[in-house]
Amino acid sequence: MARQLRSGIQSPPEPTTSIAAAIAQNPSNSSKIPFRARKIRKLSSKPPSEKVSILDFPKSETLPIDAIINPSSESLQESSSPIPKSLKPLTSKGELELALCHLRSSDPLLASLINSYQPPEFDSDRPPFLSLAKSILYQQLATKAAKSIYTKFVSLCGGGESSVLPDAVASLSAQNLRQIGVSGRKASYLHDLASKYKIGTLSDSSILEMDDQDLLSILTMVKGIGVWSVHMFMIFSLHRPDVLPVGDLGVRKGVKCLYGLKELPKPLEMEKLCEKWKPYRSVGSWYMWRLMEAKGIIPTMAVAVEEEVTAAAGALVQ
Repeated sequence: MARQLRSGIQSPPEPTTSIAAAIAQNPSNSSKIPFRARKIRKLSSKPPSEKVSILDFPKSETLPIDAIINPSSESLQESSSPIPKSLKPLTSKGELELALCHLRSSDPLLASLINSYQPPEFDSDRPPFLSLAKSILYQQLATKAAKSIYTKFVSLCGGGESSVLPDAVASLSAQNLRQIGVSGRKASYLHDLASKYKIGTLSDSSILEMDDQDLLSILTMVKGIGVWSVHMFMIFSLHRPDVLPVGDLGVRKGVKCLYGLKELPKPLEMEKLCEKWKPYRSVGSWYMWRLMEAKGIIPTMAVAVEEEVTAAAGALVQ
């Protein structure tokens, strides 16, 4: 399904040869096997204080996905930092700083990206129902058209975003919505969302309290809301810290570029590759979008951040 990644989300580099080689390394457990002596090549590096631009990363040989998913080096495994536990939103005091610290220590390649950008901002404070309704309206529309329809929709509900409530939306007929440019199909999506709120299947409070898996399961029961839409909602509206949108093409391309892979990673491969980012995979994904932005593969994030917070569709195909 076509998805418009208006990126206020934002998106990460190719691995350096030394790191890529270390990941793919498979030392023998036997100390009796002789090895031919090798010359040690001196590597030059930039001063630690100097920020590295993602566009400065040298191109390295591409690696098969298995070489990164299944590293066999004991030293690499021993050096991995423990996974912190976190259930706090990224907007909680100090949480983003903890996320960046963890990602820097767990992934040297991602650390270079983090050092190249200002920290991400997650500042949407819209109620869940409003965010979900807006995401439905924005699906598969150009930015200008979506904004126009949304403005009319808010006016139709009563005049302000605070008036966009389940009862108000349920009271709008398909004809009312069609007059402001909402298709019959989207009208049915909005009515289904409002209905699930009215009968108690969903509520703003229950959405805020559910864990990620339960939330994914129940929101995808709403007509017109798929897995990708829920992932975007959890990251940019609820500020959940550990969401990995495995079906997002921008994130997948970012991971391919970051690790110098030969092929675009599949969803299950994404889970394994990004395991080290837990429990802050939302932030890692944000840097994948920034990487793709810098390489000109997706539009500039600064323009689309606010829209992507609630828009559940984009120009990228899942």
